[in-house]
Amino acid sequence: MDIPEDLGKKKKHLNVTIRPMEIDDFPAVFHLGERLFQAEKVPNLYRTWDEFEVISLYQGDPEFCLVAEVEDQIIGFVLGNTISKSHSAWKYGHLIWLGIAPAFQRRNIATRLFNRFRDLMLENGVRMLLVDTEAGDLAALRFFQKMGFGNPQRHIYMTLNLAARRRAKGNGAHAQTRSRHKNHA
Repeated sequence: MDIPEDLGKKKKHLNVTIRPMEIDDFPAVFHLGERLFQAEKVPNLYRTWDEFEVISLYQGDPEFCLVAEVEDQIIGFVLGNTISKSHSAWKYGHLIWLGIAPAFQRRNIATRLFNRFRDLMLENGVRMLLVDTEAGDLAALRFFQKMGFGNPQRHIYMTLNLAARRRAKGNGAHAQTRSRHKNHA
């Protein structure tokens, strides 16, 4: 269900509810994420936004999947999980996805979602919270710094297009097969 664009603009004060995500919220969360996390807009995105991403995060750590809603419309979400490493006393939290419908951005909804997410992490014994974002996404960087994140590290992502390699290899194999058949004819 699409969020009416004027819903976020028609009221100065919004009655926003932050609550745990439920199974019935999957379609709304997924479709909002589709609008926000398009490969064309975020070409270096190393995680793929798809229905399996939403489902797996919910199945793994449902308590760290929250939604923000106004008038029964989901307008934002935060999805994350925890990471425990063997031989480490530390439990890590990972904020993986945080998204707010464009009509509701810059209205402190992301801050409210993040604060509830952080509180849940603390209640569950998390000692360090991790987040990553595009180096050029200055709005996200400012937001996370405002939330208390520090020590930004540049991370290099490299890609190898295996599908293109397979096609090139396949064309070469096909050409070799044709020449072998020609020689045997």
